[in-house]
Amino acid sequence: MRDLLITLLVFGSLPYIFKRPSIGMVMWIWISVMNPHTQGWGFAREFPFAAIIAVTTVAAMATNAHRKYRYPLTPVTVTFLVFIAYMCLTAAFAIHPDMIMPQLTKVMKIMGMTIVVMMLLRKRIHVEWLIWTVVISIGFYGVKGGIFTLRSGGQYRVWGPIGTFIDGNNEIALALVMTIPLMLYLYTLLANKWAKRAMILSMLLCALASLASYSRGAAIAMVAMLTFLWLKSRNKAMLGVLLILCVPVALVFMPEQWHARIDTINEYEEDMSAMGRINAWWMAYHLANDRPLGGGFEIYDSHVFQLYAPIPEDVHAAHSIYFQVLGEHGWGGLAIYLSLGILTWLTGSRIISRSARFDELAWAGNLARMVQVSLLGFAVGGAFLSLTYFDVPYYLMAAMVATRLIVERERKLLVPKPIINPLAPEPDVPDETTPEEELRHETA
Repeated sequence: MRDLLITLLVFGSLPYIFKRPSIGMVMWIWISVMNPHTQGWGFAREFPFAAIIAVTTVAAMATNAHRKYRYPLTPVTVTFLVFIAYMCLTAAFAIHPDMIMPQLTKVMKIMGMTIVVMMLLRKRIHVEWLIWTVVISIGFYGVKGGIFTLRSGGQYRVWGPIGTFIDGNNEIALALVMTIPLMLYLYTLLANKWAKRAMILSMLLCALASLASYSRGAAIAMVAMLTFLWLKSRNKAMLGVLLILCVPVALVFMPEQWHARIDTINEYEEDMSAMGRINAWWMAYHLANDRPLGGGFEIYDSHVFQLYAPIPEDVHAAHSIYFQVLGEHGWGGLAIYLSLGILTWLTGSRIISRSARFDELAWAGNLARMVQVSLLGFAVGGAFLSLTYFDVPYYLMAAMVATRLIVERERKLLVPKPIINPLAPEPDVPDETTPEEELRHETA
């Protein structure tokens, strides 16, 4: 039944995608992030829904003669293209050239469709469609995991959908941490009180599910995210009270084994998993020093670890977006990747400053703040996970670029609010009373 439902939804959307290619963007993000077909038990699990949607979307863009889809040229988008080209270059000089093609193809599909998404984000509604789709796609697992945690008393870990970027407990936890700020942005758009309450409940369940993943990296990311969220919030008092009330309750609710797991953060030297990650980080560091272009994809095997790891027999994945890029693409690749993140952050700051004096652009400033909070969570939590090619951060980058272009375009048509200095003296207002009115007042 699930397989049939997903199939009907995807194929039923194809005619609409041809009319409005932006619907193809929504369907692509839904399929690639939520992976609803993995929740089925039959043919849908292996059916190429994503490829069908991608081909249909690109074909619709090519055949829509009355619309011209252009790739936006900004510092972020140019750096993004440089990063793609650099990955192709390092792939050409990979340590295992005969093994990298599946991973290279997967990464190029993600990057290619991110380019398509950037071309389709033309209006505010398109940006909000993207945010809604990401929130629904990841929030579904957060609400489900939160309910499971309440029912089980937090005794069992929450896991993500099998066969996806977020299938592990650590990965789904970080994805949920990233989603909570986006939910908070959407909360500001809702008018119905029941919709607002449902969004608040969803945020709480997602936070609970993230904690119930038993992920130490996600716990650190959540602390960083909540701290920065409080700093970015316009209502610090209300948010501070909510955090003071909710966080201790959530921590007390979690069982003893959860606290024992989190306490190992301070005892990483005795944790074999943590030491294995550090061994992989040293491997990436030595590899990048020896090979300027890194080792390319698929470097986490006994051969490479024998050459560069302090403990050759302890083979681990990178478990860090930064060391993953360093090992696979060298110091140059890491510099480009960090530049991409910094430029995206600065784009958000630019949106906030440029929209501050326009009531009509308040949504853009709110969105930029929450995307920054989300990306900060990814930057912190990603330090402990191999999620360099996770597509959601790239979609948020695209949303940030599109929002800035929209702000710059609409600013030209709007009148800014006057800047009011509360310390300035009140201007003298001339008395407009006519002599006749003054005489009548004196006579009375």
